[in-house]
Amino acid sequence: MSYDLSGKRIWVAGHRGMVGSAVVRRLASENCQVISAGRDVVDLLDQHAVRDWMAEVKPDAIVLAAAKVGGILANDTYPVDFLYENLMIEANIINAAHLHDVERLLFLGSSCIYPKLAPQPIPEDSLLTGPLEPTNEWYAIAKIAGIKLVQAYRKQHGRDWISAMPTNLYGPGDNFDLNSSHVLPALIRKAHEAKLAGADHITIWGTGTPRREFLHADDCADALVSLLQGYSGDMHVNVGSGEDIPIFDLAQLVCNVVGFKGEIRRDATKPDGTPRKLMSADKLRAMGWVPRIKLKAGIGHTYDHFLKVDGKVDCSENLHWS
Repeated sequence: MSYDLSGKRIWVAGHRGMVGSAVVRRLASENCQVISAGRDVVDLLDQHAVRDWMAEVKPDAIVLAAAKVGGILANDTYPVDFLYENLMIEANIINAAHLHDVERLLFLGSSCIYPKLAPQPIPEDSLLTGPLEPTNEWYAIAKIAGIKLVQAYRKQHGRDWISAMPTNLYGPGDNFDLNSSHVLPALIRKAHEAKLAGADHITIWGTGTPRREFLHADDCADALVSLLQGYSGDMHVNVGSGEDIPIFDLAQLVCNVVGFKGEIRRDATKPDGTPRKLMSADKLRAMGWVPRIKLKAGIGHTYDHFLKVDGKVDCSENLHWS
């Protein structure tokens, strides 16, 4: 299929987040009108507010990037928030999109939807074939519900809506708060603060052996726009780099970029999470899309952003990742 974005009104829900802001940047090169709305305009947890606002703005298409996100510690500490808020956000937007006849909708999930011990690389059809990783199952369950809701609207009402599953993302607009961030931004902040403090080491959670895949947010946004324009199918599509790296090696790479020369110590008393999480990129590659930004260059770009925006934050002893 081919969906022409020219002249379309596209609502990027979650435009202030890392992924949403990247999608906004990417859509700037298309001949379309980008619609955005902050929490001061519409409360996505309020069903009536979402319906009323959408009736007023009448988007032709929606990129549903709005979500409550965080790392292992945040997920484990606030399970209700991660389950309830994400369920409400996606249900309210998807239902309102149907009521107001939105042509195209792209729902963003997460790689944590897959079983903890899924085959590697993880194909899309691994969904619901085994137990989830317990440390972030609340978020995962909400995202699985979103995928299924999109599929349900396709089946029952013929909506040409789709879902995409981004891998671990990083880039400008990331969250560098050590109490709620993911591994890569947490490592950047930790290494930076250790360098400023003249520390002789940093400590990472777990053994450092689990492998993770990373994709720059701008590459992700490019893939999402490509899917919005050219994909129509019931099955969700993985969006990833197709490569993974051990957490300890990632820490070394971050320290090299940041310029921290100290030791990297491992706290094996802390959880590792899923041993490996690499998603199959075969489906997206078959559509002709490939990423452009290499990991080291992307980390350097992200560190530059951190220095401009968050470089003066206080040091913390808590480093966690997912």
